[in-house]
Amino acid sequence: MNKTELVALVADKAGTTQVQAETIVNAFVEVVTETLGQRGEKVVVTGFGTFEVRNRVARRGKNPRTGEEIVVPAQKTPAFKAGKLLKDAVK
Repeated sequence: MNKTELVALVADKAGTTQVQAETIVNAFVEVVTETLGQRGEKVVVTGFGTFEVRNRVARRGKNPRTGEEIVVPAQKTPAFKAGKLLKDAVK
């Protein structure tokens, strides 16, 4: 499913127009992005899951072209952990 299909389904479920649903979906994505990126806080949607920032430590790697050993720097990466209701729905 892509964003357009998601917006159409949200509009149908919520009984709103696709324009309003797209505004809601965009606002949700923006809030999650700002919360993770600027504040570094978790976003917990009970039953659905948790969006969080995880720290990856620096590690050694290899350049696939040259085989030269390189150091991959430490970085922050977004992560999602599914909640119990979502896990049960997928089973």
